[in-house]
Amino acid sequence: MKTAVLFPGQGSQTPEMRDTVAARRPDLLELALEVVGDDPFERVDDGTRFAQPAIYCASVVAWERLAETGLQADVVAGHSLGEVAALVAAGVLNAEDGLRLVATRGRLMQESGERRGDGSMLALLGTGAAERAAQVAEPHGLTVANDNAPNQVVLSGSRAAFEAATVTAKGLGLRAVPLPVTGAFHSPYMAEAVGEFEAALAAIEFAAPKIAAVSSITTEPFGDDVAARLADALTRPVRWRETLVALHADGVTRFVETGPGKVLTGLVRRTVSDVEALTAEQLEAASA
Repeated sequence: MKTAVLFPGQGSQTPEMRDTVAARRPDLLELALEVVGDDPFERVDDGTRFAQPAIYCASVVAWERLAETGLQADVVAGHSLGEVAALVAAGVLNAEDGLRLVATRGRLMQESGERRGDGSMLALLGTGAAERAAQVAEPHGLTVANDNAPNQVVLSGSRAAFEAATVTAKGLGLRAVPLPVTGAFHSPYMAEAVGEFEAALAAIEFAAPKIAAVSSITTEPFGDDVAARLADALTRPVRWRETLVALHADGVTRFVETGPGKVLTGLVRRTVSDVEALTAEQLEAASA
């Protein structure tokens, strides 16, 4: 059985995250308070600046707990910010450097969105969403930001276009739902954040992966271009559906979501069949 361990992105926060991190990695919690300049867990709903480092810390702790069960990952992958935690699991960078990167990433994305002002995200839900997303996006100057599953795609762009895009979506049998975010993430709207993030990436020493880590931007394993791919992820779409399909085609039959949350487990079940999809909590319970 080939196993892929998945690391979640923004929106996966859970109420117990802080307590779990404090109990198992107090050093990581202390560093999070330092690099964020506030408690990201207490302000997790106040934007990417806080949500990203909080979810990252919880994911690293969840991975360490999974490792204690004896789980052997054949490959890892992360959704958006989850890519950084996945690279930590693969041995490409250490948890502390990963946290510094995520804190910078979250801050830059929030600041870029706030400066631009008019950017946001629109979810398309329904049968055939992945196939019809371009028909909704292109006429209204929007771009695909997250191709999550066959029935769930997220668009990025100007809020002013959302009303007309919603009408187009309805005509195609899809439901359009505006998301409560302050920026058009994974789109050209984030371009001004790239330069400073590239500088932060240049200060990090990346090692060769000990296990394969697949990029959800290219759907291929990271090589010696980790910094470039992480920088690209700010302005390019998350191809999560395609990533899952590629992993399955490569022989993965078990997908384990580290946590926090269980968003990715649901996306796996909606995207590929004849596989086992479970959360870290379910695996831990089975191992107990």
